[in-house]
Amino acid sequence: MTTTPLVSIVCTSYNHGDYLADAIDSFLMQETTFDVEILIYDDASTDHSPHVIKQYENKYPSLINPIYQTHNQYSKGVRVELFNHNRAKGKYIAVCEGDDYWTDPYKLQKQVDYMEAHPSCSMTVHAADRVLSDKKKVLSTVRPAHGNAVFSMERVIEGDGDLIATNSMVYSKEKIAVLAPFYLNAVVGDYPLVILAALHGTVDYLDDNMSSYRVGVKGSWTERELATSTKRINHYHHMEEMFDEINEYTHFMYNDALTKAKNRYQFLRLLDQGKFKEIKQGDHRKIYLELSMKKRIVLEMKRYFPTITNTLRKVKWKMIR
Repeated sequence: MTTTPLVSIVCTSYNHGDYLADAIDSFLMQETTFDVEILIYDDASTDHSPHVIKQYENKYPSLINPIYQTHNQYSKGVRVELFNHNRAKGKYIAVCEGDDYWTDPYKLQKQVDYMEAHPSCSMTVHAADRVLSDKKKVLSTVRPAHGNAVFSMERVIEGDGDLIATNSMVYSKEKIAVLAPFYLNAVVGDYPLVILAALHGTVDYLDDNMSSYRVGVKGSWTERELATSTKRINHYHHMEEMFDEINEYTHFMYNDALTKAKNRYQFLRLLDQGKFKEIKQGDHRKIYLELSMKKRIVLEMKRYFPTITNTLRKVKWKMIR
């Protein structure tokens, strides 16, 4: 007799062959009183990712259900997260990219128990470590609150994508059954997803560190999409458009928070364009003054000594690695 899973674990992968085993093993180690399914989407990886996934699929055929693309869909502008979202059978969807992993075997049980006890909750998130890609060295921790908390819409918007670790998300598919246009049109997936969750319920934070996500992964989205000044400027423009779209979608109910978020990306765009005078004027001046003295010194060094600043940044990253 086939049972319907309560939770669908969704994993999107592209050239994560060196990391996928950690991700899948962390799914398999989950101790739950309910059934789960593991949906893995590989977007035509050119490394050994399909081979790794196939090994696990052969070992756990009733649990792991992959999709192997032969042509990369992301490069065609397709929202690849939808492949797993649309086929998920679970009441809840747990997110983890192929280069990240969970660290607590009771993560899913804790989050689902909480959501079952709090029916107004549309998404739960938790603390997570940022780790160096190859060594798993902890660089910092994402812990937006000390103690459990319910994030307001304003906190979600102003927190940007740094507020919440993507691989900490478990959300209600029923509450987020219809994916809004601003989500489908966005150039990022996690940030607008949290905003969408906040529109349809509460986003609740559990103050428990239960996952790790890697930084410095070769070929990652950050490396591909934000590697050059031109790409970053283009990205900032798209984010500004996203905030305008959310503002219209919500009938300007959160205009102040969205305007502040948009101004922040305008600030970053001006900075990348080398318009240092403009970042100290108008609405951007407040953002500049809110920066720490250390960051302001770095900005001034970038303005007057751009070559030295760029060299120091590269040396710092090499030392971390």
